[in-house]
Amino acid sequence: MSKTSKKKSKKNKGPSLSREVYEAELFRLQAELVKLQQWTQATGTRVVVIFEGRDAAGKGGTIKRITQYLSPRIARIAALPTPTERERSEWYYQRYIAHLPAAGEIVLFDRSWYNRAGVEKVMGFCTPQEYQRFMRQTPVFEQMLIDDGILLRKYWFSVSDAEQLKRFRSRLSDPVRQWKLSPMDLESIHRWEDYSRAKDEMMVHTDVPESPWFVVESDSKKNARLNMIAHLLSTIPYVDVPHDKVELPDRPQASSSYVRPPRELANYVPDHVAQLLGDPENGF
Repeated sequence: MSKTSKKKSKKNKGPSLSREVYEAELFRLQAELVKLQQWTQATGTRVVVIFEGRDAAGKGGTIKRITQYLSPRIARIAALPTPTERERSEWYYQRYIAHLPAAGEIVLFDRSWYNRAGVEKVMGFCTPQEYQRFMRQTPVFEQMLIDDGILLRKYWFSVSDAEQLKRFRSRLSDPVRQWKLSPMDLESIHRWEDYSRAKDEMMVHTDVPESPWFVVESDSKKNARLNMIAHLLSTIPYVDVPHDKVELPDRPQASSSYVRPPRELANYVPDHVAQLLGDPENGF
């Protein structure tokens, strides 16, 4: 392990939160996100949030907590697959532009046009000329978005090599998260320093006053989620939008003319829970 890697692996996870404190603060922040959503819709604001960082840095988990109580019609996740042959022939930013928000929408980019500054650069998926063009054009492209009224926020999730390896190992034996581990992820272990250099170069060219990067220390997933969401909320001047109070009406009296069809005429799903409760090996 290099001196750089050793230093990186000693990153402080920060103070440890109890689950009760974490869940209470997360819920409070999620309630504020609902207010942000309502304000965004009421004012026609357009919000773009970019999530970048190494594999297993905690981007997806944070996005999941942000959108947990939001309407998918207002807050959308853009996680683009590998470009098609046609998309490779387009202007590089073109396929991302199609996912930008309309008035009253929030779009969270789970990786973004910065793929070119990271994986494409490190793995040789773009030419040196394409890479240099990206570095020149990106601040201009983002300034165009900002000038048009889009609120752009960029977050880099920073994880140590030791913590990343720990998370990779945990995925190997986890049946619901194995899909997150790909050959490309494993290749990133061997190219740690290459990715570090690529990130540093990206910051030099694209961390500008008009659209700065904000680094999220993410060795502690809980801390990273709370810190990132709190910061995002602090950068947007949203207010609590008044809305009409909703009152439940009284249920009307059942009509004597309605007769429910016999249950036998419908196809019900089997009672899986009853089977579980009836099996002594399950311990319920």
